[in-house]
Amino acid sequence: METLNNILEQVSGFLWGWPMIIMLLGTHLYLTFRLKFPQRWLGKGIRLSVQRDKGSTGDVSQFGALATALAATVGTGNIVGVATAVALGGPGAVLWCWLTGVFGISTKYAEGLLAIKYREKTKDGRMLGGPMYALEKGLGWKKLAILFAVFTVLTSFGIGNTVQANAISTLAFETYGIPTWATGAVICILAGLVILGGVKTITKVCTFLVPFMAVFYVLGCIVILWYNRAYLGETISLICESAFRPQAAGGGFVGASVIMAARYGIARGLFSNESGLGSAPIVAAAAKTKNPVRQALVSSTGTFWDTVVICALTGLVIVSSIIAYPDITYNDGGTLTKVAFCKIPYIGAPILTVSLLTFAFSTILGWSYYGERAMEYLRSTKTSVYTYRTIFVITIFFGSIVGLPLVWNFADCMNALMAIPNLISLVFLSGVLVKETRKYLWSGKLDEE
Repeated sequence: METLNNILEQVSGFLWGWPMIIMLLGTHLYLTFRLKFPQRWLGKGIRLSVQRDKGSTGDVSQFGALATALAATVGTGNIVGVATAVALGGPGAVLWCWLTGVFGISTKYAEGLLAIKYREKTKDGRMLGGPMYALEKGLGWKKLAILFAVFTVLTSFGIGNTVQANAISTLAFETYGIPTWATGAVICILAGLVILGGVKTITKVCTFLVPFMAVFYVLGCIVILWYNRAYLGETISLICESAFRPQAAGGGFVGASVIMAARYGIARGLFSNESGLGSAPIVAAAAKTKNPVRQALVSSTGTFWDTVVICALTGLVIVSSIIAYPDITYNDGGTLTKVAFCKIPYIGAPILTVSLLTFAFSTILGWSYYGERAMEYLRSTKTSVYTYRTIFVITIFFGSIVGLPLVWNFADCMNALMAIPNLISLVFLSGVLVKETRKYLWSGKLDEE
């Protein structure tokens, strides 16, 4: 097992190194220019996300689809992931992470559009879609579509549930002394009640949970930044300068090269918002919408909330806390996060605890949907779906009580392998993206079916 873990760690390091960064960031930039900066329509997307498309076909509302996607996306990576980028790449990594989110809006837009364009309706009236359908129906590449579905199912058992459950149980044990098995049992029961109810139950819970956890965390960060307000000017200046000048690092930071800042900032930003991984379009395909572009605009707002807002706030909190308290020492992102937040009296620890608990639990719910839809693509029977749900819930408990370095590395590899076929579909179907965008958005016919 140790040998296997070492191999997976090396493969993961390669996959999430410069090849993947160049591929993902390159796709972001390509789609941004090819689609004439869809970021400028962000306000429209936010307004559409809270509206209902009356008479449109689909399983859930546009906001429900967005909430479920955010539930899977907004996770521990938004907190610990950003801190890891700062620990390894210096404060400049925060700016690179933020820029990745800005350009990633275009990719998330493209994924949402293709999800609706190539979705299909089952005999019982449900909508199914995602990169596997775009690959099969749009490009005729069935084998690559199957590979994507297989990687999605495998990833759901790693980053989707066991890793998240372990994060919750470990936090509960270290903070309150609650045994990991007890926490695991509670998570297993709660998640099971939601997951076994199917997509509509998952969506209802996510629609309630996501706004609560996001607002709570954002307000908490704002309060912490108020405590650190005397250092905000220095914080922003340090983040911007050290992104391009390594000698600018200071105030308790270890100097990092511009290359290191860019690498870890971009990698963590991509990992956090999942733009390009192909996960979010699986649930976007179930949305009730008049045309593909409307849902594409709604989907694009997910990256904005996830990275441009939440990750940016986390970065400001982490960097300002280190400047304010030079005695902070750290060896990894998890330690840095805990120390930075807990430096704020009374509220720091509760904000971190509640946020990590809700973020991780919501990720479990969102990824259960992704894995189930991928399994249904591979084997469309009720037995296979219910079997998947049962195994998914059971593995939550085991994830709570065991150490997971092997699972982390395995999940990282599967995530990267998910991204490759999805990025291929986005690039090769970019002509379709332009055609649909011109038909509905550029021509001012966004309200037409």
